[in-house]
Amino acid sequence: MSEILVTGGCGFIGANLVRKLSHDGEKVRVLDNLSIGKKEYITGVSNVTFLEGDVTRKEDISSALEGCRAVVHLAAQPGVADSIKDPWRNFQINVGGFLNVLIACYEKGVKKVVFASSNAALGDQEMPINETKVPHPISPYGAAKLACEGYASTFSATFSVKTVVLRFSNVYGPYSRHKQSAIHRFITRAINGEPLEIYGDGEQTRDFIHVDDVSQAIVLALEKDVQGIFQIGTGTETPLARVAGLIRDISGGASAIEFKPARKGDMKRNYADISKARSLGYEPKISIEKGIARVYNWYKSL
Repeated sequence: MSEILVTGGCGFIGANLVRKLSHDGEKVRVLDNLSIGKKEYITGVSNVTFLEGDVTRKEDISSALEGCRAVVHLAAQPGVADSIKDPWRNFQINVGGFLNVLIACYEKGVKKVVFASSNAALGDQEMPINETKVPHPISPYGAAKLACEGYASTFSATFSVKTVVLRFSNVYGPYSRHKQSAIHRFITRAINGEPLEIYGDGEQTRDFIHVDDVSQAIVLALEKDVQGIFQIGTGTETPLARVAGLIRDISGGASAIEFKPARKGDMKRNYADISKARSLGYEPKISIEKGIARVYNWYKSL
């Protein structure tokens, strides 16, 4: 059985996906430079081979692809803030790295690539967002994701590399200690008894999706004979203030909620119409209440 390559497989989504693929009986190869991810996140998982390498180096990608039938490309520089600080570096890693993957797949005859995109590629939109919206990214991070979506489409049309773009909503779950997401910040501050800081008025909304539901979507994208773009979320709009309140209550209610000035590049509202993804058989299963309780307990167990 040929293997599935997961770039960034020691990161947050990668560590969860690798477990899912291994549980399903797949042989998995992980390529990660360990700048963010941790090798111990996948240590002991069966049918997994780890390769230390970087997607910005063509030779690393080419070597990792030997004997693989598909790629899930998760390796990236995450987050809006870092992309604003250094747009060029964000471009080199996120766009240059993905282009290296696509070229190597063409050269090696790998026919299926699943790319982890983001709602940030669309920017501010009338809600809910869907695959027909005209993108207007408002951050370098979003612009890089949009550029990668363009390259994915091009390689499907010109080089016969079947690409599936999954635009993730706001993903949360275990193995996310390095993330600077709202849920990560709220949980760590709640555990430490610190105030839960919200940038803005708290009414800004996100479509928070548990990483197990994201892994489900990735597996479907690998299995189904499809290509193109799919919105992956829950279809539910949740204000940040509500999320902070849930975490405060789970932690015992000791932490206050404090509001800070809004940050540039942050979207006011964001949630997805997942009708197209449902046509693949995708259905989110984990509610925000259940998901946050799971993640809080994981953090507490560390």
